[in-house]
Amino acid sequence: MAVKLGGTLSGKHGIGMAKAKYLDLEFGQAGVDVPRRIKEALDPKYRLNPGKIVGRD
Repeated sequence: MAVKLGGTLSGKHGIGMAKAKYLDLEFGQAGVDVPRRIKEALDPKYRLNPGKIVGRD
């Protein structure tokens, strides 16, 4: 609803896990893929902050 009304998903502490499934609505698929690709380049074994939004699906 927030995005539909011109708002944002993000808040003071970023995007929570509950809102992760809506990221592409606000940022588009490329906006979701770019941070994921950066994460994969810097942390290919997914050891840092495992299981979070930009981690492996």
